[in-house]
Amino acid sequence: MNEKKIKRVFQQGPISGAYIGESIAAHSRKKEIGAHSIFLGQVRDDDKLNSKVSAIEYTAYEDMANQQFHEIREAMFQKYPLTCLHIYHSLGIVKAGEISLFVFTSSPHRQAAIEACTEIVERVKKEVPVWGREILENERSEWKVNL
Repeated sequence: MNEKKIKRVFQQGPISGAYIGESIAAHSRKKEIGAHSIFLGQVRDDDKLNSKVSAIEYTAYEDMANQQFHEIREAMFQKYPLTCLHIYHSLGIVKAGEISLFVFTSSPHRQAAIEACTEIVERVKKEVPVWGREILENERSEWKVNL
């Protein structure tokens, strides 16, 4: 049986706009792609406990999380006619306004790319052991609940 290698999805700190741009540009050489769908999860400066969220510190059980990301990825390739699928998630501190999750799907047609991207984001939020501790401007913190 030919088992696929588990890809590492975590990056330390925020996912930069330059990295996102380079990822998109690299796919322009793949002429069989007709559509891309991209989700960028950005840290919000929500009001909490009489303060504002200034950052989120992400932690994960990495081995289990990478296995879960792998299972989600394989399920999406089985369900949709995708050409490419990339998932990147931050670890460590990501400030308000910065990107912490980057999901990028590509397919010959738009419907598969859009549906797969949406399903991936929902499954990541529900299934992957990644936790965020919201760091507030008043130096308090609170564990984030995924909605």
